[in-house]
Amino acid sequence: MAGLVIGCLAVQLSLASLLLCSSASTAQHTLGTGSSLSVEDRSRPFLVSPDGTFSCGFIQAGDDGDNAFSFSVWFTAARDGAVVWTANPDAPVNGRGSTISFRHDGELALADTNGTTVWASRTGGGGRGLTVSLRDTGNLVIEDPSTGRAVWQSFDRPTDTLLPSQRFTKDTKLVAGYFSLYYDNDNVLRMLYDGPEIASIYWPLPGVSIFDFGRTNYNSSRIAILDDAGVFRSSDRLQAQASDMGVGVKRRLTIEQDGNLRIYSLNASTGGWAVTWAALSQPCQAHGLCGKNGLCVYLPSLRCSCPPGYEMIDRRDWRKGCQPMFSVGNCSQPAAPERFKSVVVPQTDFYGYDLMFNGSSITFELCRNQCLSDCQCVAFSYRFDGVGRCFTKGRLFNGYTSANFPGNIYLKVPIDFDESSPLVSARSAAGLTCNPNVSIVTVPAAVYGMAPRNSGKWTYLFVFAGVLGVLDLLFIATGWWFLSSKQSIPSSLEAGYRRVMTSQFRRFTYRELKDATANFKEELGRGGSGVVYRGVLDGGKVVAVKRLAVDVTMQGDEEFWAEMTVLGRINHMNLVRIWGFCSERKHKLLVYEYVENQSLDRHLFDTAEGGGGGGGISTTTLAWKDRYKIALGTARGLAYLHHECLEWVIHCDMKPENILLTRDFDAKIADFGLAKLSKRDGGAGMELTHMRGTSGYMAPEWALNVPINAKVDVYSFGIVLLEIVVGSRVADQRTEAGERLQLPQIAQALRHVLDSGDVRSLVDARLQGQFNPRQAMEMVRISLACMEDRNSRPTMDDIAKALTAFDDEDEHPAYRS
Repeated sequence: MAGLVIGCLAVQLSLASLLLCSSASTAQHTLGTGSSLSVEDRSRPFLVSPDGTFSCGFIQAGDDGDNAFSFSVWFTAARDGAVVWTANPDAPVNGRGSTISFRHDGELALADTNGTTVWASRTGGGGRGLTVSLRDTGNLVIEDPSTGRAVWQSFDRPTDTLLPSQRFTKDTKLVAGYFSLYYDNDNVLRMLYDGPEIASIYWPLPGVSIFDFGRTNYNSSRIAILDDAGVFRSSDRLQAQASDMGVGVKRRLTIEQDGNLRIYSLNASTGGWAVTWAALSQPCQAHGLCGKNGLCVYLPSLRCSCPPGYEMIDRRDWRKGCQPMFSVGNCSQPAAPERFKSVVVPQTDFYGYDLMFNGSSITFELCRNQCLSDCQCVAFSYRFDGVGRCFTKGRLFNGYTSANFPGNIYLKVPIDFDESSPLVSARSAAGLTCNPNVSIVTVPAAVYGMAPRNSGKWTYLFVFAGVLGVLDLLFIATGWWFLSSKQSIPSSLEAGYRRVMTSQFRRFTYRELKDATANFKEELGRGGSGVVYRGVLDGGKVVAVKRLAVDVTMQGDEEFWAEMTVLGRINHMNLVRIWGFCSERKHKLLVYEYVENQSLDRHLFDTAEGGGGGGGISTTTLAWKDRYKIALGTARGLAYLHHECLEWVIHCDMKPENILLTRDFDAKIADFGLAKLSKRDGGAGMELTHMRGTSGYMAPEWALNVPINAKVDVYSFGIVLLEIVVGSRVADQRTEAGERLQLPQIAQALRHVLDSGDVRSLVDARLQGQFNPRQAMEMVRISLACMEDRNSRPTMDDIAKALTAFDDEDEHPAYRS
């Protein structure tokens, strides 16, 4: 019987190989302009490499049930497809009506079901006679057959994978989620975790000289390559070898969602992959895997948990980490070490955020007292390695538990904290859910076949936690029933239930905000969505309070609260943070963080140019480095709204007045999400009750009575970007005859600048030549692209990546007046 099964399997594999070869032989390797493929025909590839190793076309981008597809290149014979390049990793298209087209202008373009171009090769047009082909190397190439010159190739724009013979340079990155492989400004190939709250390098191991790893920063070429024999070499002297080193094996180098960089080798007979090299021998060395306060442990699969006294912030996503179930006070109170004690977590450490480090020998008691007496200290690490080193911690990130770690972490907790409480133990145990977007399984240890000896006790704890969860659900369901019923209930009880429902941020009363603003006395600014006032809360926190205009507040309380839950989940360093809201009948107010350095218009435009918003206009010319920093930050903020939010958010009024600046000139976008509070319809775009935005920044489609999509923000950003370069309002530009310049004339002028390569005449004269010409030229190019027809405009994600590529340039202006 076993022999029969094996025989049948061999026949099936042979048949599959035959069909694969047949398909590869009929598929095309090269296409001319005018070719296209619909997502409904995704069973056939768009192109196949001549030797059949690689295919490209539509492939599912999410889980099996997701109706989301990407245009990708993958290994044909691999069981799981093994995607090696994706055109639109952050903007999947619909499974119906989407197309990939090689247009007559020589541009390869991916269109969603509504006709919106979500990705394009940007080959520059004028491409009649060009061809697109998939090479045996896996490189997707657009070239001019008459000269053999490649005008575009996927090898120049990797996503998360590097293939043999593909050059990795200072201008490229491999990215997977929050993790990236790149050349740092010290010329060393590194891996970085760049999360919502922190960013930290974790490979090579921080705190150790790169020379100890046999690498060097005396490396001007900054280039790396994976060769056909399975050796990955970098010009900083990194050399990694696949364990099956030798030619004839299909390989790939991939950075993955767990932050590790691995070489994979393909088993030609089974179609499976084997890891033949990994950058991190201990998976928990990657930073940020379990979020703030979270602990990573490898048992033997990667697993996250919370320390004693901490609980998960979001049971669907470990990246948000854990939060304490207690309070240790703050530095506004006198230090009182007798109110605290320490709880040990053995063989555990949190990397970084040291308040103090004693390199010389120090006793455990002194180390503990230093932490308990420091209002900023939340824990301390003590290492029993013969030296007795003490590290006090101001924050807890990048936590890990390892049997090889020669020390413990000691958490600072209130003196009455009971770590043996079943509730504390149960809520601090490993999470019971996993995030489908992260390859971290977070389930109880028993699932790994590692149940503790006292399994009865753990069973009791999990059953106890389950009962608590059921009670929580019953409580919330009862609360919703009370809120939705028509019967009259006391206002205090109603408010209590609503606090449960709106726990993401604070709900204020109208009286509180009226008192905080001194009866709305100090106006900070006003716009179409309402008026903003300066306020001071009871604790002394300065905030900005916006009274929403009537057209934004016509909806009922329940709909308003629903919208608030969406805005409350939005958090990005380049967006003004919303701290809370008020909803009392006709009074609808939002409470924002206060950004002290006013808005961009007050720094960019002088009085003569109408630079808006009242007094306090800066008399100092905004430096070029600050301008570029503001442009990049604004692009990243909009990219987050368009591509990373749980729900689609369009700003609809992007202008310098809505870009606020911190003291360090970091950009923070204000007034986002207010279009979402307006009455709108679903579908391919937004159906707004009236035109939104400001004259001079509004996209042409506003006047065409068509559904609005995110490309209106792209157009507005293009105008703002040009204004950052020229230092004046685009709408105020005039011809020599005094007539206002129209959009086609502005676009023509920008094309002339790009063709001539001379951007000096366009840049703000107040800078006196002190600017980076390459950055300025890139900003002009992007601005022009943003003014195109909306289907041809880039996405904000494309724009953010393009600006980032020029961000690390040295500031050595080539032009001086």
